[in-house]
Amino acid sequence: MENNVTRFHRFKSVQIKRIAAFVGAVFILTSCTGKPPASLVTPLPDGSKIPLVKKPDSHEQVRGVWLTTVSRLDWPPIDSVTASSETRIREQKAALVDKLDNLKRLGINTVFFQVKPDGTALWPSKILPWSDTLTGKIGQDPGYDPLMFILDEAHKRGMRVHAWFNPYRVSTNTKPGTVMALRGTLSQQPASVYVLHPEWIRTASDRFVLDPGIPEVRDWITSIVAEVVKHYPVDGVQFDDYFYTETPGSALNDNQTFRQYGQGYATKADWRRHNTLQLIQQISHTVKQANPNIEFGVSPAGVWRNRSFDPAGSDTRGAQAYDESYADTRLWVQQGLLDYIAPQLYWPFARDAARYDVLAKWWADVVKPTHTRLYIGIALYKVGVPSKMEPDWTKNGGVPELKKQLDLNESLPQISGTILFRENNLNQPQAQDAVSYLRERWGS
Repeated sequence: MENNVTRFHRFKSVQIKRIAAFVGAVFILTSCTGKPPASLVTPLPDGSKIPLVKKPDSHEQVRGVWLTTVSRLDWPPIDSVTASSETRIREQKAALVDKLDNLKRLGINTVFFQVKPDGTALWPSKILPWSDTLTGKIGQDPGYDPLMFILDEAHKRGMRVHAWFNPYRVSTNTKPGTVMALRGTLSQQPASVYVLHPEWIRTASDRFVLDPGIPEVRDWITSIVAEVVKHYPVDGVQFDDYFYTETPGSALNDNQTFRQYGQGYATKADWRRHNTLQLIQQISHTVKQANPNIEFGVSPAGVWRNRSFDPAGSDTRGAQAYDESYADTRLWVQQGLLDYIAPQLYWPFARDAARYDVLAKWWADVVKPTHTRLYIGIALYKVGVPSKMEPDWTKNGGVPELKKQLDLNESLPQISGTILFRENNLNQPQAQDAVSYLRERWGS
């Protein structure tokens, strides 16, 4: 076992060094001046071949939906996983086609498809093992390429697909069965990062995660995104809000990493924010070097900072991405690192601590002097669900609240679209009044 571990470590170390050299060269060229990047687009060398991707019409509003694969929340069907290989492939493809047809009828034009739900992939990666969401076993080839399949089917229907990555999550829990499954990949090619680089692994929020403060970790994540944008005609790349994720009872222990890499920073918080910024810079430049037509965006928590903490913040009292995820999302917009930002504004107009209209207008002001587009993520998952704190989601099936949010989005010129969280909530009985309203409003 130790010989195998040593051999795999040596092999992957060479891979990582090569990747780091490539990413580092790109990053140094764009950041050594110390000034914010002047443009999102890094020119490609003459003669470079890139996947064909058509940029969206700048006047077309994005009507999007997140399609989640982690824990099979939206797809694939849970029953398909235990079926025979032929049946499983047929059922999973059919389910995806049905979803795209339904979304098309609803007027959805962009699907944000979760291709990296954790430390696994939904494409034949040379860096990550196959996702167990497809077959029930990490590393098992599902017999087809889900990313290529949804790209083909969506593009046939005139719909765009953004590859949605969770950058740092390795697993959704730390149960003994999960540990055993991760360790079982050691003999596979590729094996899980959990066994190849145990020195990168931390526990936070009761999950295995990668330590964002380790430079090689950021290079490794960048190489994964590069693999997708170089080989697939994705229309966009999106990161969700899971950067530094921890809870009071399950904090990320990066004290040693801070001692090693945190020199020159007044606080660990400042150092953590800089680590997140470096990842966003690397991904932005790597995506644009590979294909300037591919959009890069982030979907952060809705509150950057509250005004009580920062005069530039919003008039809210919500959890702050700046202080809790160590994500200075406003700065990323100001520096031109993002094609779009899609803050998750998952509250109604009447939620005083984080009013929808207050936050939508605040974000509109943030993007106004920039070239970053603003899409608003809205809480489809709350529609029709009783709530003492937010009763408006159930009044008349949630339609009046949904209408107010969409009306505001379309009235502000800085808002370029809306994204619904998440796809399977369109199928829930309590949301059907809202779905009918969306079909009338958006459908063809």
